[in-house]
Amino acid sequence: MASLKLSPSSPISIPKSCGFGVPFSRRGVSFLVRAEQSSSSSSDLQDKCQRRLLVTFGVVAPWISLLSKAPVTFAAESKKGFLAVSDNKDAYSFLYPFGWQEVVIEGQDKVYKDVIEPLESVSVNLLPTSKQTIKDFGPPKQIAETLIKKVLAPPNQKTTLIDASEHDVDGKTYYQFEFTVQARNYTRHALGTITVFNGNFYTLTTGANERRWEKMKDRLHTVVDSFKITV
Repeated sequence: MASLKLSPSSPISIPKSCGFGVPFSRRGVSFLVRAEQSSSSSSDLQDKCQRRLLVTFGVVAPWISLLSKAPVTFAAESKKGFLAVSDNKDAYSFLYPFGWQEVVIEGQDKVYKDVIEPLESVSVNLLPTSKQTIKDFGPPKQIAETLIKKVLAPPNQKTTLIDASEHDVDGKTYYQFEFTVQARNYTRHALGTITVFNGNFYTLTTGANERRWEKMKDRLHTVVDSFKITV
C-alpha cells in the first residue's frame, strides 16, 4: 500500500478528482455519477468520493461490497439522539445520528448514512503515512484546501472552504474544516476532520444537502467533534 505524502513543497498529484456527483475510476475507465437524479445513484456519492482517497494515493479502490463486516464494538455511553461506535483495532471512536445505517464498502473503514436523505452520511478512511503528526503536512487551511479541491471535489465543480482550524484533544492534534461543493443541480455542505496517529492518516467526513444544512448542522458538528483517537 502506498504511503500518504502531502506537504506544501510536494503537492498531491491526482489524475482525476472525486466529489459529490463526480467521475469515479474503475480499471482506468471513468464514468459520471449524477447526484440526486435518483435515490440509488445519489446514495453512493459520498462512498465513491471517499474511495477516491485510496485511488489518489496509489491504491486501487475495490468495488462496493454489501457483505457483512466483522462486528464493531459500540460504546456504552452516547449523546441523546446519537449512537457511539468505537473501533478498537484502529483506535478511534465517533458518534453518528440515530437512524443512520451502516453501508459496507471495501476500502472504507466505516460508512453510515441516512437511507431517506442519502447525501447525509459519515465516513472514516485510513491511509498509511510516515508522518508523525498532522502538523507535518502543513497548516489547517492549506491541507484542507488541497484535500477539498484535489480529493473531495471534481475539477468542474466549485468548492468553497468556509473554515479550517486546529484542535488539541488529549495531546493529539486534529484539523477540522467546513466547505461546500456546488454541482449542477445541488450543493453539498460538508465537515471534515483529519489527524495522524501510529502511522495512519485518519479522515472523517460528514455532510448534507445545502437545503437541509440549517436543520442538520448541529448534528453534523456533533459527529465531527466526537471523532477522537482512543489510545
